[in-house]
Amino acid sequence: MAAQRATPQTGYADGEYARLKRRSRSVFWSSMILATGLHFLAFAFWPELATEDFSFAATEFTAIDLPPTVEVPPPPEAIARPATPIIATADVDEDITIAPTTFEDNPVEHLPPPPSEVSEEATDIAAHPTFTPFTVAPRILNREEIVKAMLESYPPLLRQSGIGGLVQVYFFIDENGIVQTTRVNRSSGYESLDQAAINVANLYRFSPALNRDARVPVWVSFPIEFRVIR
Repeated sequence: MAAQRATPQTGYADGEYARLKRRSRSVFWSSMILATGLHFLAFAFWPELATEDFSFAATEFTAIDLPPTVEVPPPPEAIARPATPIIATADVDEDITIAPTTFEDNPVEHLPPPPSEVSEEATDIAAHPTFTPFTVAPRILNREEIVKAMLESYPPLLRQSGIGGLVQVYFFIDENGIVQTTRVNRSSGYESLDQAAINVANLYRFSPALNRDARVPVWVSFPIEFRVIR
């Protein structure tokens, strides 16, 4: 019974395998024919391709002459070291006396002449700005009056135009703090402003400058600035 049952199953498997084999063969050749036909149609109806121009112009190179080779000078010769100093031995007499200075050894006619007297013109420090030593600087005593004078002396044309400037002014102040001389040290660039600064400078009042405990005349420099406050 077992052998009789196995026989029909074997025959059924062989039939299915043969049928699958025949079907796969027909499918294969049908696919090949269809693929070949599609390739022919693609080549027949495919658009014509044209190559694009990729030409380019070459830049002409110019030959450059190389600079000549720089010759490096040889290093300087080594400086010889100085010789080691040698302490010399000498006999020094420690009992040395200085001869007294007398007019017999130094006659008057051989002495240098005395200094000449300085003229008053040479000592007149008010002639021009110069260095004058002092230990206590002069102080401005009438600042409010100076501010008012600056407003009155400001040139109207420059004020209306919004033009200002700074004038550095030299003051010569005597022993009592009174301004004796004024002059422009550094200009503002505008002649009218410089003149206005000189007019205001003559109104300054100072405390006396002191050199230690003594009142001294001095030259000082102060800035006077004109500006429009908006």
